[in-house]
Order: sequence, then C-alpha cells, then structure tokens
Amino acid sequence: MCARILSNVVIAAVAASTLLSFVPAAAAASTNYMVASKDGVRLAVQETGNPNGPPVILIHGLLGSRLNWDAQVQSPALRGYRIITYDLRGHGLSDKPTGAAPYHDGRRWGDDLAAVINGSHVKKPVVVGWSLGGVVISNYLAAYGDRAIAGAVYVDGVVELTPDQLVAHPEVYRDMNARDLKTHLDGERSFVGLCFNRRPDADTFTRLLANAAMASWDMQREVPTMTVFAAEGLGNAHVPLLFLYGGKDSLVDTHATLARATALNPRIVSKVYAESGHAPFIEEPDRFNRDLAEFVRTATGQ
Repeated sequence: MCARILSNVVIAAVAASTLLSFVPAAAAASTNYMVASKDGVRLAVQETGNPNGPPVILIHGLLGSRLNWDAQVQSPALRGYRIITYDLRGHGLSDKPTGAAPYHDGRRWGDDLAAVINGSHVKKPVVVGWSLGGVVISNYLAAYGDRAIAGAVYVDGVVELTPDQLVAHPEVYRDMNARDLKTHLDGERSFVGLCFNRRPDADTFTRLLANAAMASWDMQREVPTMTVFAAEGLGNAHVPLLFLYGGKDSLVDTHATLARATALNPRIVSKVYAESGHAPFIEEPDRFNRDLAEFVRTATGQ
C-alpha cells in the first residue's frame, strides 16, 4: 500500500510538472482561486477573458482538467466573455478525496458546479459540459433547477451511463482500473486516444496524457456506475439547450445519445460535426467557438 501511495505521489508530481510546462503564456493573466463544495472538497477555478462580459463556465470530462479548454480560453471569438474553467473533483489541482462515496454520488458533482457558480459570483452563466461534464450539468439541474443559469451546452456529453448510449471498450476501462501501474497508464493512454477522430498536435496530446495521470484512481473506479439524474435535470430544463456532438465519436454513441436527450427534452437544438470525434472543441475549435459564441449571445440576450 505504501509503495502504491508513493508511486501515485511521484506520478502526480511528474504530471503536474509536465502540465505546467505546456501552459500558454496568456494563462499568466488569469485569475486562479479555490472554492469549497458542500462536502468540503476544494475545487481549483480559473478565470480569463472580459471580467464584465457574459459568463461562460466550461466543465471538462473524465481524465481532463481545465486546461482542456485552452482553444476556447485563447479564442478571439470568445474574448468578450468571462470564461470560467475548473478542475472536477478528483482531477487536476482540485482535491482528490479517497474512497468511493465522494465520486459515486452524482449529486456531489452537481454541488460542485453550484459551488463554482456561487463562488465566482456570476449571474446567469452559460454552462458548457464536455463528456462527463454533461452528467455534471444534468445532476446540477436536478438539484438546483435552471433559475441560476442562462443556458446549457452539452459537448459530446454523457446523458446516461447506459450501454446503449456508450461505445463499448471493456478492455480500456479494465486497464484503467488495474492496480499495475504500467497497465493503468496504458489504459489511460488508450482512453485519451479514443477521444479523437483527428488527433491533436503532439504538445496538446502530451498535456492531455498528463491530465490523465493526475486523476484519482478511486474516481476512475467509481465514475462508470455513478448516479445520474438526467430525467430530473435535463428533462425539466426550460433554458436554451444546445448539443454539439462529433459524428465520429468513439466513446459516446452520438445517434443514440441525441435520441435519448430529445426524448427527455424535445426543446434541445443539436449540431453534429461530421468529421470530429469525441472532442470537437479541440478537433474543430474555430467552428466550435463560433457556434458557442452565437449560442451565448442568444441565451444571454447580449
């Protein structure tokens, strides 16, 4: 056990060093702070852009961090907005509590988003969730309703953790949860690779691997069976809803997921990026940023 803890500490230190080495110079102008969720978990938050602009909260996915959103943080199309990113619990520089409960209970992830909204003192943000970030939004909506937000964007977002909505990769998830370090890291590498139809440049991909190496092992074990409240959350939302999905997603079944989302809430608007995989905001950032900017203008009335 001690050896495993020491190994995890070393991995996290190396990954953090790698992560920081790839942070763009523009990030020096950002504001960084911590907020505490309802259960005491501290979340690392970063703000960039126009502090007086319409607020947009970007929520990354499994094995990521707020750095996943670099192409949005640095986008001229989004420069007029107050861009808020944060590391999910068990990821990046946020707390990584041990055990199953902090991760299995999906309501806690929704509480985290509420803590970021309250801690940043924003009014009516647009919330954007990639992959697992979609679950975070749904669980937030189930607990808090949509009164405090202007709209929501699901980016290849998981609607429900069911076999019909996810592409099966049992060997990858098995390896990600292996106790053997090499097998575990190889599983994470395979998972990150599956995020793309068109893999990004080497520096970006290396940073994504560093993100993955920093993620909590306990979290990775619990996420596949965490509680999701899509019917109560997404199903009862009345704010504008945009679903942006890759047509060649290898992790989420785009057709089945959009069909289920529409069944839950017929008000959703969807766009499919035919040549993108699971991460259109990285694979086609210019198009994605234009679509996001247009949605924010409409949702916020600015």
